[in-house]
Amino acid sequence: MIEILKKEIEKFETSEGKFNHLREILQILILKIIYDCGFFKNLVFTGGTALRVLFDMRRFSEDLDFSLVNREGYKLPEFSQRLKSQIFQYRLEADMKENDKKTVHQIDVKFRSILFDLALSDLPEQKLFIRIEVDTNPPEGGKTEVTLINKIFVFSIAHFGLPSLFATKLCACFFRKYTKGRDFYDLLWHLTRREEPNYRLLNNAIKQVHKGEFVQVNKNNFKKFLARHLKRIDFAKVRKDVERFLEDKREIDLINKENFLNLTDALK
Repeated sequence: MIEILKKEIEKFETSEGKFNHLREILQILILKIIYDCGFFKNLVFTGGTALRVLFDMRRFSEDLDFSLVNREGYKLPEFSQRLKSQIFQYRLEADMKENDKKTVHQIDVKFRSILFDLALSDLPEQKLFIRIEVDTNPPEGGKTEVTLINKIFVFSIAHFGLPSLFATKLCACFFRKYTKGRDFYDLLWHLTRREEPNYRLLNNAIKQVHKGEFVQVNKNNFKKFLARHLKRIDFAKVRKDVERFLEDKREIDLINKENFLNLTDALK
């Protein structure tokens, strides 16, 4: 596996590009293992990394996000142990730390020595980190699809369709407790497609995280909903967070309030 990784990252000139691509290949490996172990009967792939892997969105990502849709046969310690065992089968070593004390389960995967082995670090002890998150109480209404992919490996992924991914991204952008710039790059990507979100999922997601009453979002008031929330965003903070994840750094100039509001106004 190390030789495959070495060959793949040689395509990139900068250390940042090599690192981002290495992490992405390891994310794809984890997805392949989840498929091989049969866990996609329990989990649905969501979030920005899903947009990257499945729809070739042009930014790198850190985490792998899933929604738990079938509890039968799912236990976090077993899931984590199976991942670790299968990673070892690829002659890679990783430390795993699980946390199932909250609604969103976490597995922190830390690949040992891989950065040193691939000459991306001078420190043998430096680890490459990927977090896996599983929402064990996802809002109702998500629509699942299955897609066959061919990226290093050939396998299939159970994931939310684009309208459902759009809905969860809108909730993340406007109702997360802090501003995460990567969410807004993803939102820009969705808006350029001029698509509609899954309104049922969007409203259920907002209801889970928003304390108090809110106006239900629908086709008729969607543009007003977007414009109202976008006007509150500090886009300087957004750009600062997302820049290191961009394939093309020039795209940072596109992430501004005017572009978002113009795209919103252009929606049907």
